[in-house]
Amino acid sequence: MVALELRGDNLAGDRRHLGRALSMWLLALLMVVSLLSLGHGASGLSVPSVLADWAAGRELAVTDRVILIDIRLPRVLTGILVGAGLAVSGAIMQGLFRNPLADPGLLGVSSGASLGAISAIVLGGMLPAAIAGWYLVPLAAFAGGWAAMLLLYAIATRQGRTSVATMLLAGIALAAMIGAVGGLIVYRADDQQLRDLTFWGLGSLAGASWTKLIVAGPVIAAALIVAPALSSGLNGLALGEAAAAHVGIRVQRVKTAAILATAAATGAAVAISGGIGFVGIVVPHLLRLLAGPDHRWLLVNSGLLGASVLLVADMISRSVVAPAELPIGIITAMIGGPFFLWVLMSNRRMLDG
Repeated sequence: MVALELRGDNLAGDRRHLGRALSMWLLALLMVVSLLSLGHGASGLSVPSVLADWAAGRELAVTDRVILIDIRLPRVLTGILVGAGLAVSGAIMQGLFRNPLADPGLLGVSSGASLGAISAIVLGGMLPAAIAGWYLVPLAAFAGGWAAMLLLYAIATRQGRTSVATMLLAGIALAAMIGAVGGLIVYRADDQQLRDLTFWGLGSLAGASWTKLIVAGPVIAAALIVAPALSSGLNGLALGEAAAAHVGIRVQRVKTAAILATAAATGAAVAISGGIGFVGIVVPHLLRLLAGPDHRWLLVNSGLLGASVLLVADMISRSVVAPAELPIGIITAMIGGPFFLWVLMSNRRMLDG
């Protein structure tokens, strides 16, 4: 019975067929949303017009080619990777901590990345022009996120065993300390730097480019590829670490791989898009309510839905105050917050039971 439960066959009933069907629907949704996002923008260029030109054998105008290939396509691909990375990281964290309210920020990656970005934005002017380029903020954010994660991992690991409870508590303390240091740096920022910090902190895909995608994309993609291999281990951890170890799951290896995958995906996502909240907590929790806790389907579906949600939020952010853009974090909070509350109220009995 335990082995069956670890495979997800008896977790809240057999929902494998539901998870498989949901994956197909979410994949179709992502394809539709991607095409809509690719055709959404201030210019009159649309996907149907591009397809019509290609079907007629006509070449795209130089301006249209630049808009489609150099601006919109990297933005769509970045949105897919960032949304999928944040949602899958949230699903992994909720399984690791056995808490539906967990999100990638518990590892300190988001806080460390924020400190790195704050330092680069405020103090970058002191560096030589050759160093203080466009890549300084993303690299500083990625380095800050990984530094915070490695510190937290070292604090929570003793004698080769990582304590999830210690990591949770240490993460709260570390986030507070990082916030204090960041506050001291922000205190000396000028008006323009404060605007940059505010916009970066709420997240945006406006700076998406092929260069950033080539640098950060493989890191997020690698984490997404590794994530499904953690599904059996995360299913086992749902029964507790002792029970999981008794049925042959290498608990420490699962925890280490989960932490590294989450840190890689979150660190790279935050580095190229800034702080985007709610995706990592709402998407996996909603899917868990819909299709059950089996991580074999939860991780895959979280990636698909997370990518679609972020692309939709990006399209809204470009439309509300066009031709200007709202930070995506505002959109995800305004839509995700009320929707998440509605889902919780609708499923109160199941949650309480």
